[in-house]
Amino acid sequence: MKKFLLICLLINSNNFGLASIKENIINNLIMTKNFSFIFEQNINGKVESGKCVIEYPKKIFCKYKNKNNKILVSNGRSLVIKNKNGSYYRYPIKKTPLNFILDKNFLINKIKNAEERIIDKKFINFKILKENNEINIFFDKKNFNLIGWQTLDVYQNLNITYISTIKINQKINEDTFKLPSQN
Repeated sequence: MKKFLLICLLINSNNFGLASIKENIINNLIMTKNFSFIFEQNINGKVESGKCVIEYPKKIFCKYKNKNNKILVSNGRSLVIKNKNGSYYRYPIKKTPLNFILDKNFLINKIKNAEERIIDKKFINFKILKENNEINIFFDKKNFNLIGWQTLDVYQNLNITYISTIKINQKINEDTFKLPSQN
């Protein structure tokens, strides 16, 4: 009987630990209005890096470290990718996986009902399925910060984004998320 009680206690303590992790991630998201970070992005083996800032809901500005001075900007409704060589792409954000990643209320609601996986005892992963999108989001187990995501982009390319050097709730100039002109 004592062995049975000990096993039940161990199983329940593991469940409480996982619930606590989930609650901490949700609380961290609730308190986050914006964050800036350094990123490394791998799209089908092509690696790029740069700096981004995200402001909830659905705003992002990324400046890539490359010879084309690529930027990615969302004002919450549209997403623009622009290079200095003149290429300019504009998408409705609702047609991209960023529509979900940049919506913390969506993330919170999905995390509440998702099963988490602990990876290498350091990372927490949630798989989200929404509107033909499979999104894997990753959080740091120590500080509960978002540290990356994996999606398929609008062209069905595997997109893996890792983020680091995270600064939360910094003062941001609202013009940061102004869409660049096509010129």
